[in-house]
Amino acid sequence: MADNADATAPIDPVPPAAGFRGHRPGFGAPAPTQGSWPHPPRPDTGGRPPQPGRQPQSAPPAPPPGPWPGGQPAEPGSFAERFRADELVPPRRNPPANGWRRWVYRASFGLINPGPSPEELRQAQLEARIRGPLRGHFKIGVFGKGGVGKTTVSACVGSVFAELRVNDRVVAVDADTSFGKLGSRIDPNSRSSFWDLAADRDVDSFADIRGHLGSNAGGLFVLAGEPAPARRRVLDPAVYREAMTRLDRHFGIAVVDCSSTMDSPVTQEVLKDLDALIVVSSPWIDGAAAAGQTLDWLHAHGRADLLQRTVIVLNDSDGHADKRTRAVLARQFAGHGKPVIEIPFDGRLRPGGVIDGTAALSPATRRPFIEVAAALAEHYPTGSPRPDAPLLEP
Repeated sequence: MADNADATAPIDPVPPAAGFRGHRPGFGAPAPTQGSWPHPPRPDTGGRPPQPGRQPQSAPPAPPPGPWPGGQPAEPGSFAERFRADELVPPRRNPPANGWRRWVYRASFGLINPGPSPEELRQAQLEARIRGPLRGHFKIGVFGKGGVGKTTVSACVGSVFAELRVNDRVVAVDADTSFGKLGSRIDPNSRSSFWDLAADRDVDSFADIRGHLGSNAGGLFVLAGEPAPARRRVLDPAVYREAMTRLDRHFGIAVVDCSSTMDSPVTQEVLKDLDALIVVSSPWIDGAAAAGQTLDWLHAHGRADLLQRTVIVLNDSDGHADKRTRAVLARQFAGHGKPVIEIPFDGRLRPGGVIDGTAALSPATRRPFIEVAAALAEHYPTGSPRPDAPLLEP
C-alpha cells in the first residue's frame, strides 16, 4: 500500500536550474564579470507555477552603470572601414620590363617575378612626378644659342609631357624669330603659323584651332613660325600675344622655343608669363659660355625668380664631346645651384629629322628627357591661376 500511496501522491514540479531563462541569446554564457550588472532575479514562487490572474511582482529597475575608467567608452567606428584591402590582399608586384629580371619572368611563365629593377622604380617615380597635379597653365621657355640643339630639346621635352599627360593638351610654339624649324621637326605637313592663327576671327572651339596646328605621333601639337622664308614676316609681340591667348584657352602646357636674342621684343613678351626655363648648352666651352651669358642676362634684368626654376641641359648633338669636358661643365653649372642634365648623342635626333615622339629613342636617350620634364614638374603651379590667364576650355 505504501508503494501505491507513493505512486498516487502529487509530484511537485522540478524547480528550474539556476540561471535557466528558456531559449534566449546568452544561454550558457559565463557569469557577469565585475563592473557589469546581472539580470534581475525572477520572483520567488516557491517552485509552484504562478496563480492565474495574479501578476508576479516586478523586479526593481537596475541601477545605472557606474562610471567607466577613463570616461565614457569611445563610439565604435564603421565596421566596413576596419577592413583594409592592403592588409588582406597581398600587393601585386609589377613584372620587370627588361634585363635579366625580364628573362627570368618570361622563362618561368610568370611564376618567378623578381619585380622591377631599381632603375625601373626610379623611372616610375619620375613619370609619376610628371603626371602630378597641375592647376591652370604651365609654360616653359627654351633658350640657347644657335646650333646647340635647342629645337630638338623643345620637341623631345614637349613629346614627353604629351606622352605621359594623356589627359592634357600640350603644344610646342616656335617663337624663334630667326626662321625657327620647330614646325618641320614635329610635323612637316604643318602649313599654318602665328599670323594665320592671330588673323582668324572664327576660332572658337578646339576643332577650329586644331586646323592651325600640326602634331606628331606622341600627341604633341605645334604652332609653327614662318613656313615660307621668302615671305620674311618677322614675328612681333602683338601677333605672339594674340596667338598665345587663343592657345591658352585649350592647352594646359606650352613649350616655347625662343629666340637666341635675349633682348628682342618677342623674347621680352615671352618672358612675361613663363613658369620655368630650359637653358640648352653644347658640351663645349663656346656653348657653355653662351648659356652662362643667358643666365647672367636674366639675373641682371630682374628674373632671379625664373632662375630658381631653370634646368640646364648639356646636349651632345654631334657625338664628339669628351667625357672630361662634360664633367667639368656639369660641375660648374651645378655649383650655381642649377640642376644639370646631360643628353647623349643619338643619331635619330640629328638636325633636320622628324621627331615623332620619344618612343623610338633608345632608353639611354629617352631617360634624360624624362629627367628634364620631371625637374620642370617640380614647379607646377598648385595655387590659384594667374589673374590674366584665360580659363581652359574643353
